[in-house]
Amino acid sequence: MVTDELYARLKTYEGRPVALACEGKDPVNEPMIRHWCEAMGDTNAAYRGPDAIAPPAMLQVWTMGGLSGHSGRAPAQDELFALLDAAGFRSVVATDCEQDYLRPLRPGDRITFDAVIEAVSPRKTTKLGTGYFITTRTDVRAGGEPAGTHRFRILKYAPAARPARAAPSPAAERPRPVVNRDNEGFWQGVAAHRLLIQRCGGCGTLRLPWLPGCAACGSPDWDAVAASGAGTVFSYVVMHHPPFPAFDPPYAVGLIELAEGVRFVSNVVGVPYDKVRIGMPVELEFLRVDDDLELPVFRAAPERREAV
Repeated sequence: MVTDELYARLKTYEGRPVALACEGKDPVNEPMIRHWCEAMGDTNAAYRGPDAIAPPAMLQVWTMGGLSGHSGRAPAQDELFALLDAAGFRSVVATDCEQDYLRPLRPGDRITFDAVIEAVSPRKTTKLGTGYFITTRTDVRAGGEPAGTHRFRILKYAPAARPARAAPSPAAERPRPVVNRDNEGFWQGVAAHRLLIQRCGGCGTLRLPWLPGCAACGSPDWDAVAASGAGTVFSYVVMHHPPFPAFDPPYAVGLIELAEGVRFVSNVVGVPYDKVRIGMPVELEFLRVDDDLELPVFRAAPERREAV
């Protein structure tokens, strides 16, 4: 199909509904708010108690259809995707979302929403490949009143041919950490093979990464305690793309929950990248990456390495 003709057909889908008068599967409720806050590490008092509100960023949560989906869906999005698939744009990646909040949501609010295909971009070429950005807008209501707008954007594309992967240059250097007066003590600890956690002098809350003040009570006073080094993989990603000098993908980057209760992002080593699992026990060690730099990483605990 000629590109201009395809784009003209894609543009006809702008403004067409994707969902009409859909209802949220559950009302806004305290258990889902609690699970969200625990997963995000958000301890804001506004999300607890008799006058609690839902975190604004949960706006999309109340519209999700789960495995069974929603009734009230219109065929426009499926038709649009089928048209792109037939033209060779069969891959898809989410790129970004935007949310506008019009009123707080509270436990008990019943959610309804409509969704529309808001925009289809001209053909774009990216590092992933060539394709079209599609923006869907969802208008969310609570008790019939406007509560917020969620825009979700994807790229529907034909993958670019991948060049042969070159080995990292031996001369390539790891990026240097940015050291300033707020985190200088942390890097001094790393140099001494200690992973230091800030402890608030006002309320005792532990925090990592380092900050100039306490997010819990606002106190600027603090001291530091050394982590024991024990932890578990709370979450992780495997980096394949984009390639960077001095890194050899694929490799695992973990969000490590330390025994002290704070979380820290670093590499997971000692097992193949595809054997890393959530809940896997790990131990702190310090990896020398070049003559001038050591970094804290986390090695799979011995019992895990023996099981692989």
